[in-house]
Amino acid sequence: MKIKMKTRSGAAKRFKRTANGFKRKQAFKSHILTKKSAKRIRQLRGLKMVDKSDEAAVRRMCPYI
Repeated sequence: MKIKMKTRSGAAKRFKRTANGFKRKQAFKSHILTKKSAKRIRQLRGLKMVDKSDEAAVRRMCPYI
């Protein structure tokens, strides 16, 4: 009988699988926005891809995504 691996629930909420890797939300966009310039906030919009050096760690945390 094979034992199933558990998924890290925090990581499962933060990463989604795509054809080219994992997408993630941009950091530093959740609070204390008044001191950040409009340009900086605008550049933090949207989703980014997980770096290649971090993909193995994400894959271990989320084996079934």
